[in-house]
Amino acid sequence: MKTPDSTAFSIFGLDIMWYGVLVSLGIASVVVIVCLRAKRHGLTSDQALNISLVSVIAGILCARLYYVIFNWSWYGDDLMRVFKLREGGLAIHGGLIGGLIAALILCRFMKLRPLNVFDLFFAVIPLGQAVGRWGNFFNGEAHGSETSLPWGVVIDGTPYHPTFLYESVWCVLLFAVLIIIDNRRKFEGQTFLLYCIGYSFERFFVEWLRTDSLMLFGVLKQAQVLSAVVFVAAIIAYWYLNRRSGRTRMGGAGNGGAETAQSDKKLMENNVISAEAHDDLANAEVLGSENAAEDKSITESAQSGVDAVRSGAGTENNYTSEEKRDSLNEMENDEIETETHDDSASADKAVADINETENNGMRVTDNDLQDKVIAKPNHDNANPINNSTHGEGDSSE
Repeated sequence: MKTPDSTAFSIFGLDIMWYGVLVSLGIASVVVIVCLRAKRHGLTSDQALNISLVSVIAGILCARLYYVIFNWSWYGDDLMRVFKLREGGLAIHGGLIGGLIAALILCRFMKLRPLNVFDLFFAVIPLGQAVGRWGNFFNGEAHGSETSLPWGVVIDGTPYHPTFLYESVWCVLLFAVLIIIDNRRKFEGQTFLLYCIGYSFERFFVEWLRTDSLMLFGVLKQAQVLSAVVFVAAIIAYWYLNRRSGRTRMGGAGNGGAETAQSDKKLMENNVISAEAHDDLANAEVLGSENAAEDKSITESAQSGVDAVRSGAGTENNYTSEEKRDSLNEMENDEIETETHDDSASADKAVADINETENNGMRVTDNDLQDKVIAKPNHDNANPINNSTHGEGDSSE
């Protein structure tokens, strides 16, 4: 497999390199898929796009800075070389670290859950890496040691291990696995940590074959050291988050579980309620007669108890409803008698007043009559002579 020409095309005399085209294509594919999957993680496409743009810029700058730091012997003599990106010099680990920090800052600013956002992005990032790695093929770089294998990449007539191909194939497989897991994740951070584990595992072993590795202290390959540290840390973090998520699901409380676990819990509760309702309906149909008999028995027992209480079978000092009713009737009778007595007294008083008035009237009448009787004799005696003469003349005839 021979390396082709590194120039893709030219615009106004400016050569556009395949490396830049493929890296840009890888980044664009990640951004598009992330925006399409944003809703699955509770984000809008605008939020995902904003995080993507800032993270890409920060990632490119940090990828360049990372590469310059570990090749300072080359750039230290001429600082202007730092800005000559067309000469190459980007480190994937630096790009990942820079993009991760930028996304974390944006999550704090936008009040988003960082692990949820990391899951969204790192499920797709392997696809971008798989595409971008082919830029190394066109540049004839990032290869391994010499090999006699039939798939070796030939550079200047010598076959080498196509480490870019190994990583590209691995990243495609990792992308497929992480997408499946992300669609069924059990806790936030699961996809991100599995990426860290999977990519670090591959990079650690592939780096053994690389001949152009960045060195640490001139002895250790920095990619291997970083991959080993990230691999162990990711395993510990995965174990912790998975355990915490398991306790949350078992306890049925807390906010640390994933959204999918919460929806599953609600679905299970609805299913249980539906099953209980179905069982109750079936039991009501099958045992209807028995329940009716029991209800009748309970009703008869209750009625008997009421009758017993009414008949005085209760214990002493037990103030039953019968006694309450009798007391109420007695109070009403007393009130009626009181009212009747008051009415009778009022009537007797009224009759006495009438009689007294009549007697007074009769007394006045009698006195008038008496006065008249007394006054009449006085009137007859007013002319005694006349009366006497008149009588004697009548008797002589």
